[in-house]
Amino acid sequence: MKHLLSIDEVGTDGLRHLLDLSDHMAEINRRPVPKVPALRGKTVVSLFFEDSTRTRLSFETAAKRLSADTMTFSVSTSSVNKGESLRDTIETVAAMGVDAFVVRHMSSGVPWQISRWTEASVINAGDGWHEHPTQALLDCYTIRTALNRPDGFEGLHIAIVGDIKHSRVARSDVWAFAALGARVTLVAPETLLPPSLDGWPVDVAHHIDDVVSKVDVLYMLRMQRERIHEALVPSLREYTSRFGLTPDRAGRLRQHAIVMHPGPMNRGVEMAVDPSELPGSVIAQQVTNGVSVRMAVLFQLLGSGSGLAGEAS
Repeated sequence: MKHLLSIDEVGTDGLRHLLDLSDHMAEINRRPVPKVPALRGKTVVSLFFEDSTRTRLSFETAAKRLSADTMTFSVSTSSVNKGESLRDTIETVAAMGVDAFVVRHMSSGVPWQISRWTEASVINAGDGWHEHPTQALLDCYTIRTALNRPDGFEGLHIAIVGDIKHSRVARSDVWAFAALGARVTLVAPETLLPPSLDGWPVDVAHHIDDVVSKVDVLYMLRMQRERIHEALVPSLREYTSRFGLTPDRAGRLRQHAIVMHPGPMNRGVEMAVDPSELPGSVIAQQVTNGVSVRMAVLFQLLGSGSGLAGEAS
């Protein structure tokens, strides 16, 4: 495994392996000193052309806990603002001695292009509307641990609710959840669905009330207003009335059901209830699990198989 660019390229066996490896990383993170020398001497660069809090900090924390060196590329203060091309930027940074690039970009396909310009490993941390594979991995790991499903998701019903059209998280999650055996239902107005769902292993519903009392996992997405340049819903109030998680709907969730959200959330829009008051909310666990999963990804790409058990000196 040289790169992590999409869920499809990982495959079902690869998904299971990375989730198993994440168990080991979670154990490391529970230690009093959560650090091992597994990637000592390796350098990981965060190359983010879009704003990020969770993903960027999660990757940087993961790299440091594996004892890798880290560099953060700040677009706002870089030569990109002087007209330097993306390829020149990659080749310049790579020349400093880099083992992995963690890339987020507003254009779909950029991580694949970068992988052709460098010998370093490339990890897709979100490309346009296309994919966000490590988010899907941490979501799978969260479901696996919260619902105690180490052997797969057969028999689970997962609903993904909201702005599917603009969501790279939804695309990666659909393929990951389905690969592990879950039934996936997309819940959104027609205007917030992709133009075509041909080949997607999903059902579709157009009202959250159609699924809220039937699912094992309710996955809420935010309205991605930074990517929407047209009126796709009559109003946010109407959107909340049909697709938001209100206190009434939360009360109709199955007793064991969990509620997820990739963040950042729009309180009062898709989340009209305080998630901290939901017994089934695992939103904070998603953030915690993100570090373990990204440690697993970095170790899979860069690790030699040694240095995982002992603590760094």
